[in-house]
Amino acid sequence: MPKMKTNSAASKRVRVTGSGKLMHAGTGMRHNLEHKSAKTRRHLSADEVLATSQAKKMRGLLGR
Repeated sequence: MPKMKTNSAASKRVRVTGSGKLMHAGTGMRHNLEHKSAKTRRHLSADEVLATSQAKKMRGLLGR
Protein backbone atom coordinates (compact mmCIF):
# COMPACT_ATOMS: atom_id res chain seq x y z
CA MET A 1 0.00 0.00 0.00
CA PRO A 2 1.38 3.48 -0.83
CA LYS A 3 2.47 5.91 1.86
CA MET A 4 0.16 8.71 2.95
CA LYS A 5 1.14 12.11 1.60
CA THR A 6 1.60 15.03 4.00
CA ASN A 7 -0.23 18.21 3.00
CA SER A 8 2.75 20.42 2.15
CA ALA A 9 0.85 23.70 2.73
CA ALA A 10 0.00 22.59 6.28
CA SER A 11 3.54 21.41 7.02
CA LYS A 12 4.96 24.83 6.07
CA ARG A 13 2.66 26.61 8.54
CA VAL A 14 2.75 24.31 11.57
CA ARG A 15 5.46 22.45 13.46
CA VAL A 16 5.08 19.66 16.00
CA THR A 17 6.83 19.92 19.37
CA GLY A 18 8.44 17.04 21.21
CA SER A 19 5.38 16.64 23.43
CA GLY A 20 3.08 16.58 20.37
CA LYS A 21 1.66 20.11 20.50
CA LEU A 22 1.23 22.05 17.26
CA MET A 23 2.89 25.46 17.07
CA HIS A 24 2.21 28.20 14.51
CA ALA A 25 3.66 31.64 13.83
CA GLY A 26 0.51 33.66 14.52
CA THR A 27 -0.74 36.79 12.78
CA GLY A 28 0.05 40.48 12.69
CA MET A 29 3.75 40.47 11.72
CA ARG A 30 3.53 40.85 7.92
CA HIS A 31 3.01 44.59 7.47
CA ASN A 32 2.08 47.85 9.25
CA LEU A 33 4.78 47.24 11.85
CA GLU A 34 6.02 50.79 12.26
CA HIS A 35 2.93 51.94 14.17
CA LYS A 36 3.07 48.98 16.57
CA SER A 37 5.04 49.34 19.78
CA ALA A 38 8.26 47.40 20.32
CA LYS A 39 6.55 45.41 23.08
CA THR A 40 3.70 44.40 20.75
CA ARG A 41 6.10 43.35 18.00
CA ARG A 42 8.16 41.33 20.46
CA HIS A 43 5.09 39.45 21.70
CA LEU A 44 3.73 38.88 18.19
CA SER A 45 7.02 37.38 16.99
CA ALA A 46 6.73 34.43 19.39
CA ASP A 47 5.17 31.15 18.21
CA GLU A 48 1.78 30.19 19.65
CA VAL A 49 0.15 26.85 20.41
CA LEU A 50 -2.53 26.01 17.87
CA ALA A 51 -6.10 25.92 19.22
CA THR A 52 -7.37 22.42 20.05
CA SER A 53 -10.20 22.53 17.52
CA GLN A 54 -7.81 23.52 14.73
CA ALA A 55 -5.11 21.09 15.88
CA LYS A 56 -7.38 18.08 15.35
CA LYS A 57 -7.96 18.99 11.69
CA MET A 58 -4.30 19.89 11.17
CA ARG A 59 -3.10 16.51 12.49
CA GLY A 60 -5.07 14.83 9.74
CA LEU A 61 -3.42 17.03 7.12
CA LEU A 62 0.02 16.24 8.56
CA GLY A 63 -0.69 12.51 8.60
CA ARG A 64 -0.36 12.11 12.39
